[in-house]
Amino acid sequence: MTVIATAGHVDHGKSSLVLALTGTDPDRWAEEKRRGMTIDLGFAHTRLPSGATVSFIDVPGHIRFLRNMLAGVGAIDGCILVVDAKEGWMPQTEEHFQILKLLGLNHGVVALTKTDLVDFELATARRSEIKAKLRDSFLSEAPIVGVSVVTSTGFDEIRLTLDALVAESQSISASRNRNRPRLWVDRSFSARGAGTVVTGTLIDGSIKLDDELTVIRTQQRVRVREIQQHEQSANELAPGHRCALNLVGVSHDEIFRGDALVNKDQWLPSTMFDASLTIVPTLQHRVTRRGSYSVYIGSGEFAAKIRLIGTRELHASESAFVRIALPTAIPILPGDRYILRESGRQQTIGGGEVLDISPTVRASKARPDRSVDRVISERQWITVKDLELLTGEIRQPVVGSWLTTPKLLDEKRKELAIKLTKSSEALEISRLKPHEQAVLAALPDVVVEMGRARIKGASSITEHPYVGLFTKAGVTPPDTKTLDRNIVRQIVQRGLFVDIDGTVFHVSALETARQEVLKILQQYPQGFTVSQFRESLGITRKHAVPLLEALDRRAITKRSGDLRVGGARLNGEPTQA
Repeated sequence: MTVIATAGHVDHGKSSLVLALTGTDPDRWAEEKRRGMTIDLGFAHTRLPSGATVSFIDVPGHIRFLRNMLAGVGAIDGCILVVDAKEGWMPQTEEHFQILKLLGLNHGVVALTKTDLVDFELATARRSEIKAKLRDSFLSEAPIVGVSVVTSTGFDEIRLTLDALVAESQSISASRNRNRPRLWVDRSFSARGAGTVVTGTLIDGSIKLDDELTVIRTQQRVRVREIQQHEQSANELAPGHRCALNLVGVSHDEIFRGDALVNKDQWLPSTMFDASLTIVPTLQHRVTRRGSYSVYIGSGEFAAKIRLIGTRELHASESAFVRIALPTAIPILPGDRYILRESGRQQTIGGGEVLDISPTVRASKARPDRSVDRVISERQWITVKDLELLTGEIRQPVVGSWLTTPKLLDEKRKELAIKLTKSSEALEISRLKPHEQAVLAALPDVVVEMGRARIKGASSITEHPYVGLFTKAGVTPPDTKTLDRNIVRQIVQRGLFVDIDGTVFHVSALETARQEVLKILQQYPQGFTVSQFRESLGITRKHAVPLLEALDRRAITKRSGDLRVGGARLNGEPTQA
C-alpha cells in the first residue's frame, strides 16, 4: 500500500478531492464543517483500477495549522499537490511545495482543481505557471491533471495516474523494511469497548498481534491487542501501511501525537543528531544558531537548539551541515527527513536528512555523512549491535563482536603481542577492555589459564626458579634486594609469596610457623615471646618478627602484651595470601 498526502493552499479543494476519490469525508470535526476548511489531519483510502489500495492523508492548507500539516507528511510515499485553477499558485502552495521537497519525496501528481470555473485559456495559463514553479524539482515531470468535483471530470485520469505513482513507489517502500518497526502516532483516542487506540503509518518493520512495544517518551510498555487496516482486523501488518492499533497498558490521555512506538531493544533514542540543512529559497533573513526553533520529525514537533557546522550563517537556498539538540530523546536513524521552523516568526526555515545520531565528535570538527565507515572510525571500537542501532546497517564483525578500522585492529594486535612476550607475568584478562579481550582471544598460540593469558610454550610465573628457591629456604628466605623485584612482585600477586613489610616468604613458611606455634603453646600455654618463637625455629629476629606479624594478620596468633597466644584460626586451615 502507498500513503499519499495532499498539499496546497487553503480552500483549493484538497478535502473535496479526497472525498470524490474515496467516498470518505476527511474533515472529521464540526468546526471544519462550519469553516469549510481542514483544521487537523484527515484520513481516507480507496482501491485503484489496478486493485492496489492507496491511503490518503488530507492536511490543512491554512498557515495557522501548518504544524498539523507537518505531522501528516512525516511518513508518506508521494503527494498530490492541489492548485485551484481559478486562484493559481498561492503562498501556502509554495510553502507546502518547499516542505515536500525538503522531505525528499520522489513521486507526486498535480491536481488542477475547480476547472469548471475557468475557461480553456486560463486553465492553459495555470498549467504553464505550475510547470514554471515546479522546474528542476521532483515534480518537474509530474502530470498535471485537471479535475472538477462539480462535473466529475478528470477523476478517471487521476486514478490511473495514481496507479502509476503507486507502482513507482512500491520498490522504495519495500526497502523500508529493516525488521525494526516504528510507528509515529498521529492520533490517539478511546474507543468504546476497546480502550486506547492510536493511528499512524507503520515504517521500518512489521508488527503482529500481542507484540510488546514501548512508548519512547514515557518508557511505558504496551501490548498490541488489535490491528486494523482500512477498518478490517489483521493479525500482522507490513511496513508502509496506515493502521490503527488497540493498545493495552496505556491510557489514551498518556500517549499523544508525536509519540513513537518501537521495540525498545532495537532502537537507540537520541537527543542530538547531525544533519544536512537546506534553506528554503523564499527566506528573507539569515539563519544562525540564535533563535527559537522547532524540528518536525515523524509526526512530532520538538523544540530544538541548532549549531551550524562549518559556517556561522546561512541564507536562502544555501546548504550546510547542522547539529540539532532536542529536549527529549526520539528514535531516529540516518536517512530520516526533518523540517526546521523558526517558532517566533512562524516560518519554515528549511530541512534535510539525518546523517549521524548521538555524534561523538565535537561540532567544530564534525564532517557528517551517511558513511558507516566514518561512524566506525570516529568511535574507534564499536559492537555490531551498537552500529546497527546507530546506522540501521549490519556489518560482519572483524574480531569477536567488534568492528574497528584495519589500522586500529593491527595496532591493538601488536600491543597485546608485545605485552605477552615482554612480560614474565601472564596477562590478567579482567583488566583488559572488552574489545581488547576479543582481540586477545583471536591471537594465535595464546593459552588462557585461571583468567590469565600467556604465549603457548612460555613458562608460567608460577614455574619461575624463584618459587623453588623460596620453597626450599622455608622460614629463612633470601634477601630480595639481590633479586628481580618485578618478578617477586608478580609471584606475590599470584599468592605464592607473602610480603611482610619487605620481607618475603613462600606461603608454605606460614604453615611451618603455625605448626611451630602449636608446639610452643603446649609448653607455654599462657603465651610465648618472640625470643621463644625464634629459638624454637632456630631463626634470627630478622625473620621471626615478620613471620609473627603474618600470623597475627591471619588470626593464627594474637598479641597479649609482650606475649602471643593462639588466635581464632590457629587450629583451622592455614590462610594463604
